[in-house]
Amino acid sequence: MKIVFMGTPDFAVPALKRLAGEKEHTVAAVFTQPDKPRGRKMILTPPDVKVCAAELGIPVYQPGSMKSGEALNTLTKLNPDVIVVAAYGQILPKPVLDLPKYGCVNIHGSLLPKYRGAAPIQQSVLDGEKVTGVTTMLMDVGLDTGDILLTAETEIGENETAGELFDRLALLGGELIVKTLDALQKGSVTPKKQDESLATHTSKIDKSLCMIDFNKTANEVHNKVRGLNPWPVATAEILGRRVKVYSTRLSNLSGEAGTVLSTKPLTVACGEKSVELSELQPEGKKRMSSDAFLAGHKLSVGDKL
Repeated sequence: MKIVFMGTPDFAVPALKRLAGEKEHTVAAVFTQPDKPRGRKMILTPPDVKVCAAELGIPVYQPGSMKSGEALNTLTKLNPDVIVVAAYGQILPKPVLDLPKYGCVNIHGSLLPKYRGAAPIQQSVLDGEKVTGVTTMLMDVGLDTGDILLTAETEIGENETAGELFDRLALLGGELIVKTLDALQKGSVTPKKQDESLATHTSKIDKSLCMIDFNKTANEVHNKVRGLNPWPVATAEILGRRVKVYSTRLSNLSGEAGTVLSTKPLTVACGEKSVELSELQPEGKKRMSSDAFLAGHKLSVGDKL
């Protein structure tokens, strides 16, 4: 197949690499978001997909909007058999969706129709899901509402962070898109309508979610810490200062919510049971173990967070 690949962040890179290495398929071009300023110094930085495409020697296009006539004209000239989309970040208008012979195939980081929307991977961890996966689907004008092609499931580890799961699902998506395109070409896959009664939606994750409420259960606190790692990172107020909490472990100790139950390891009571705070980052400092944190902060059993 002749492919146009559309993607922007690191989640899309494994799929691009897999497709570029396939003998049965050719990635004719890559569409990605325009370069954006990043970091404290706001340095203009190319998307991860653009960097990958350049390394692979694939032409790159960065239209400001896919609704422009120029973008459609470029795609028409490229005349792809299929458009593969992975976290592109732009809505594709109907003329683009209708252009390729095999349609536009999206790689989505959940088992649709569950967790449609912007943050399926983080939300699945925040919700304490035990199983998730990747779905390939034929795109339509709705948000992740198109017909399902193939899925691949994977278990979520008890202590696995959203970042770790993100990396695993990105690789899984790369494997699944190759299987999907092969099946489309052979005519061996039948698109399946999504069950709207099972649909759930996710919104963008932001810093308003960061503060830990120790009145919640230990599982809820643990899931928040995992789900917000590596960004925007859960926080707790310790000794009057905000501290980032990167890692926790579940504990069976009990006590009044927010109370330090132990310092070896640093264990804090929740509304139900407790959590060990394993990795912390005080303001202006580097990430450190709880032991290193306690070496510089006088925290005792009975103190409240």
